Formats: sequence, structure tokens, C-alpha cells
Amino acid sequence: MTDTGTRQPLTNHPQEPITAPPGLPEAHVTGADPLLLSDTVGPARAGELETALRKAGEALVGRRIIDVNSTMNGGGVAEMLHRLQRYSRGAGLDARWFTMQGDPAFFALTKQLHHLLHGTDASGPPLDRDGAEHYGAVCEANARALLGVVRPGDVVTLHDPQAAGLVPHLRRAGAKVIWRCHIGTDDPNLYTDQAWTFLRPWLETADAYVFSRERYVPGWLAGRRVAVIQPSIDPLSVKNQPLASSAAAAILSRVGLRAPADRNGAAIYRRLDGSVGRVRRTPSSLCSASPPPADAPLIVQVSRWDPLKDMAGVLTSFAEAGGSLDGAHLALVGPDVTGVTDDPEGGRVFAECAALWHQLPDRVRTRAHLFCLPMADAEENAVIVNALQCSAAVVTQKSLAEGFGLTVTEAMWKGRPVVASAVGGIRDQIEHGVHGILLDDPRDSGSFAVQTSTLVGDHDLAGALGAGARRRVQENFLDDRQLLQQTSLYRSVADV
Repeated sequence: MTDTGTRQPLTNHPQEPITAPPGLPEAHVTGADPLLLSDTVGPARAGELETALRKAGEALVGRRIIDVNSTMNGGGVAEMLHRLQRYSRGAGLDARWFTMQGDPAFFALTKQLHHLLHGTDASGPPLDRDGAEHYGAVCEANARALLGVVRPGDVVTLHDPQAAGLVPHLRRAGAKVIWRCHIGTDDPNLYTDQAWTFLRPWLETADAYVFSRERYVPGWLAGRRVAVIQPSIDPLSVKNQPLASSAAAAILSRVGLRAPADRNGAAIYRRLDGSVGRVRRTPSSLCSASPPPADAPLIVQVSRWDPLKDMAGVLTSFAEAGGSLDGAHLALVGPDVTGVTDDPEGGRVFAECAALWHQLPDRVRTRAHLFCLPMADAEENAVIVNALQCSAAVVTQKSLAEGFGLTVTEAMWKGRPVVASAVGGIRDQIEHGVHGILLDDPRDSGSFAVQTSTLVGDHDLAGALGAGARRRVQENFLDDRQLLQQTSLYRSVADV
């Protein structure tokens, strides 16, 4: 159902006058001792991490480690930054995290760059001289605000297209600047060429570049300092900590995604600070005739409301599956579209999915559920996702393009069988038939339905894939590995 080639313009908002904000919003993250990971990764890996962080602290004494992105919530980058900042601060590094400010025209243009870097078309604002001037003006205003805290020698990591325009300003101020791109495609084309032509003038002077896959690195970076660092998850976070089945059921019942099996169950969880949290908020938007029965197999996809995540395609495939999925329910879950300020497409994509849901025949519509997660409390949001993934019979990620796909990693860590598209970083996580099921063609709705229904019905196969998936994440995709790579890059850049 999703057609990225006929997308409507992302915005028709006029450009607003650009003034330097007095100070960029800063995330206030409480530090955590990295050795807390010992029980999960083992003493040898924890000791290696402790040594690396100590050496990084010695090499970076007097320097700040600063991250800049476009939002504090609503996406994998924001979640990753919170975790890595948490452990960096806990290790004694002077780590800080700021988010950019911009107008609708700026975020419409950077969302278009997002699509182009994925190798897909986007009918947003033109990447012409006026667009470049406005993009540059917004970035310059943000840079002026940031320069109030950035000192010569500080190591600053700028994330994705939104922050690329800050590079020359921070370099001139004496900072060591890393640009990290979390998106890309294995098959460069005229769309990626358009994006790099636009971004390259701002990126030329960066000290280093980070990508999630080697194949995402553009040819013009040959001979430069480039690191490949795959994302990871924190096994101790609220989203990934162990959750009792009774607690998961109570949480899903509280938010309307499960009929209550035990009316005495409490929708409680453990917050990062050790206190007990209770899920209180209800969905901001919900398309559901009634909650799924407590014993019904649940197929879950958790994603942003983005055309490239193909939520509408998942709904269509479920509807066209015929009798093979008649006993199962589908939950398509994303963030509250009013709570993600840097994504102008979320509201439209959710509305398209809701319109499609209303058109479904009753026998399908009663088994399909669209849910916008509340965003006011990040930990409450995270535990709802945890409960959904833990309770899923199958987790899907039918993306048309994917930079990495941390929702896949999260489900694998919870031992869930995954059906996902063989695109981007998902291919680095799953070996087909060992850690999950890969779809060669994400647009093949019939194959998606067949593979999903097979796992719903074959508990032995689902269990074997789930066990393999958890081992895969344990070995490769936990935060200690990313922290090691990240601190090594910081040290090498600081020594230049």
C-alpha cells in the first residue's frame, strides 16, 4: 500500500525568520556504572570495557564529549544516545547531549534527505539554492547557540542530516567533529547522489565519519577517517530488562492491547533509578474494535510512522493472508505522532493506516489494532514496548529500507521469532533460518503472510529461532561493544 514514489510534499509551511536560540535544549542524563553490565556480558567483557573507558577518560581529560541530534525522543538514535551517555557519564567522562531547533521547512527538507539517503524518491522541498540557504541558516543559528558550551578540543558527534550543517562552524571553533550517519542503502543511485551533493559541502571538514554499514560509505570519503560502528541495545534498560509474563499482560491490558487474563495483575515495572513505576497513560490514538483475547497469538511491529517502515503494507498483508492467520491478532505500534518534532510525515502515515483499517472487512478489522504510544514518560513508553515484544508470538519488521533496525535487535534479545525484510542492517543481525526469517522482497505480501503464519503455528521452529536470536544479540549487539568502538574513535580523533 505504501508508495514512496508518489509521496505528497512534506510541508507547505513558509520558511520562518532564523534567529539564534539562546541555548539548545540539553538532555539531563544520570550516569550509571558500566560494570552494571557484568552480570549480562560477563566479567571479561565488563573488565575490557572498564579499562577502555578509564583510558579514554585519561586521554580526554579537560575535554567534553558532546552529542547533537534533532530530538530527545521518538526514535532509535535518541534512545541510543541516552544509553551511551548514561554509561559514559557513569565512567567519569564529561558527556553532554543537545538537540537542535528548527522550523517545519527545515525538518521537511531533512526528512527528504533521509529518504534520499535510503535510496528512495521524495517529493519534498527542492534541494535548490533557496533550500540550501535555509538549511545553512538554521544550522548556523544552532551552531551559534552550541558554541556557548563547546570549547577547543572538545569531541562533538553530530548525528544524521539534520546536524551535518554544524560541521564547519564547530571545526572553526577548534572542536574535533565526528559526523555519524545512521541511515543508508547498499545500492547507491541517483537519489543518494542528490543527497550527497547537497550535504557534502558541509561535511568536507569533519575529522571523522561513522556509518552503520561499510556499504553505506559514499565513494567521496575514500582515504578519510571512517569508522563502521553498528548500533546496540542496553540489556538493563526499561525496554530490555526482564519482564514477568504477568506484568506484561497487566501492562498490555492497561493500555488496551490485551483482554485482562488476571484482574489482580498490576501494571508495574522497575525504573532505572530503582523505584517502582506504574503504567497509567492510555493511548493518544487507537484503532481497535476490542482488545485481543489474552490467549490469541499476537503479531507485533513497533516502528515510527514512516513510509519506509511499511506499516500499511503489514496491515494489507495481514488482511490478505486468508485463513492462515485467522486466529491471530496484529498490533501496529508507533509513537504519538504529535510527540516527534523532527518527523513531519508521522501524522500523515498514521492517518493513512487508520483509513485503511476502517476499510477492512469486519473479520479482519476486529483482529487488527493500531496504537500510538504515549510519549510523556520515556520509561513508561519503553516498558509498553517491552511488554508488547515479550508477549508477541512473532515480531515483524517489514521495512522497505532500514539503516539498522534496533526494534529487530530488541525482539531478538527477548527470544522472539522475527520475520523481517532483508534490507540494510537487518541483514547484519539475522542469518536466515538461524536467528529469524528474512524476506528477500519486502513488498511480497504473500511471502510475508506465509512466513508469519508458519511461525505462529510452529512453536518448535519459533522457539529455536528465538533462542538463536538471543545468542546472536548477546554476542554482537549489546552496548559494551559499541562503547568500546566509540571510545576508541574518540581517542584517535582527539590525538589528531
